[in-house]
Amino acid sequence: MSDAPQFITILGSTGSIGQNTLDVVARHPGRYRVFALTAARQDEALFEQCRAFQPRVAVLVDAAAAARLRERVREAGLAVEVRQGAQALCEVSEAPEVHAVMAAIVGAAGLAPSLAAARAGKKLLLANKEALVVGGDLFMDTVRAGGATLLPIDSEHSAVFQSLPEDPASWDRRVDKIVLTASGGPFRTRAPGTLAEVTPEQACAHPNWVMGRKISVDSATMMNKALEVIEARYLFGLAPERIEVVIHPQSVIHSMVQYRDGSIVAQLGTPDMRVPIAYGLAWPERIASGASALDFATLGTLSFESADEARFPGLPLAWSALRGPAGTTAVLNAANEEAVAAFLDRRLRFDHIHAVNDATLQRVSPSKPQSLADLLALDEEARACARQQVTRLQT
Repeated sequence: MSDAPQFITILGSTGSIGQNTLDVVARHPGRYRVFALTAARQDEALFEQCRAFQPRVAVLVDAAAAARLRERVREAGLAVEVRQGAQALCEVSEAPEVHAVMAAIVGAAGLAPSLAAARAGKKLLLANKEALVVGGDLFMDTVRAGGATLLPIDSEHSAVFQSLPEDPASWDRRVDKIVLTASGGPFRTRAPGTLAEVTPEQACAHPNWVMGRKISVDSATMMNKALEVIEARYLFGLAPERIEVVIHPQSVIHSMVQYRDGSIVAQLGTPDMRVPIAYGLAWPERIASGASALDFATLGTLSFESADEARFPGLPLAWSALRGPAGTTAVLNAANEEAVAAFLDRRLRFDHIHAVNDATLQRVSPSKPQSLADLLALDEEARACARQQVTRLQT
């Protein structure tokens, strides 16, 4: 590597992925510098990060939060420029000084700045699976046209990437299938008939990973795995039927690649997001992440089981959406975001999240999106439909 530090923009720096990224960056002060930190409206947390990491720019989407941060930065004498609004997210993603962009904004809101980083040819560390699920072929076309380097940060997709041959041109010929592992979340053994009683607090109590609330709910419904199947389809170019999901409660094997000769290559590690983050930051090198190594002497049993569709009915929607017309995966993502938000607000039962997603897929018929504007319009149409389904289920 060059002796000069690499400048990094972290989209969503106050979330768990953003915080873990900053932890890894802090371990390598000569190698990385923070160019920009961004958040939606968490000005208190962002101010503390500004004090610790001295970014050139801080962005808050919310205007009132940006005004508060601007005042606090001024009072503290920090040389940090505070910007406001969604467009500012794109500006700090495509800035010429930036080498790498960590895309960790949850949901479809991360699509526009991720596309900006791709167009600008950045090293794009994709922790926001929804950007690819929504963007689909348009997103991948932008990555190729911009000459960007796209590296997956989801633990499962990072594991697959680490287990694949170096030459992407050989993947279709040499690989039989991709196997994504799933912990099963907090309700893996719970009777499906009792899921109507699940509270947001119970759904957010993941047994292995520390994650944000939306992602935790997706793990509990297995919609996170449905979205990961879609993401794997676009990232690795294999047909949907060559992507499989298996329940692995211990979260030690993060995913696997089965080759044509029957061999299986897997990536193992502790359930710590700093591992894929450090791998993405330093790729193709490897650097210290701060995570503990596995202790095989005390590891215990590794077990596997099939996913129960009665308990996790949303999982098959991944393959259904991939078989649909272009844009269907964006509809599924929008519906799920609205359904999860309603559940977290206690306006929707846990077991009705799938009903909202399924009903929205049946009612919204997309035409192939040709631009970001098309994707955003489709996203809003699907959200409006999903909100109608939430209201219907409340009555």
